[in-house]
Amino acid sequence: MAREASLVMGKPGVEDVMLNLQSDTAAYSGHFATARETTHRASDSAERADEKETAASYFASAAIREALAGNTRQAAQFALTAVGSSNGKDVQGMAAIALGMSGDATRARRAADDLARRFPEDTLVRVEYLPMIRAAVSLGGGSAGAATAVQDLAPASIYEVGNVNGSGTMNFYLYPAYLRGTAYLAAGKGSAAVVEFQKILSRPSVVSNEIIGALAHLGIARAYSLSGDPSKARTSYQDFIALWKDADSDLPIFQQARSEYASLH
Repeated sequence: MAREASLVMGKPGVEDVMLNLQSDTAAYSGHFATARETTHRASDSAERADEKETAASYFASAAIREALAGNTRQAAQFALTAVGSSNGKDVQGMAAIALGMSGDATRARRAADDLARRFPEDTLVRVEYLPMIRAAVSLGGGSAGAATAVQDLAPASIYEVGNVNGSGTMNFYLYPAYLRGTAYLAAGKGSAAVVEFQKILSRPSVVSNEIIGALAHLGIARAYSLSGDPSKARTSYQDFIALWKDADSDLPIFQQARSEYASLH
């Protein structure tokens, strides 16, 4: 990756794309400090190439990564930086998902309402962004909101194994499945959660270097534990911890994973 990246450094309109890919790869392995620094470099490069929408979208997609890892404060910061620079549907949609997952239900709902008003017939908005924003907000309600989150995500099911993100900044392959699996965990439905996370683990070439590819190992470990299969849970926890063996130690989701794994012994 480093060799390929070096070939396009300094090339306007290309450098930023490669830097963004590198940031995703760093986050996939739990190297969030590196990912953040590289996201800033990607955004700065896009700005220099006069690609302001793209520059904002890098922060918006990074906000989702941070939210998934439990870094709610950093997620909110990235999301607000993104929408402060652009109100494009991709930027606003991704930022709103991150804000919803970070507990800022008010801003997330406001963004969802605005997207629905401005893009009433847009397929991407209707079947991806709005369902995921609403599900993210519902998940903030804990187990009580879990069933609602599953219902919120129903419109996304037909397209969730495809990528309909128009910005090209991140692929949204199977992100609804990840959120649905998370909702089933919150509802105490381990077997149903296994099905959702397995969708992700069965398609590594589709998910590529998106962080849900790594986090699905943890999700399915939790699902197996919940459904009473400690052996499979232990193996899945080990898979996740191996992927993140050099991860930043301060990541909330990593600290939780290690604690949960230790409790299995």
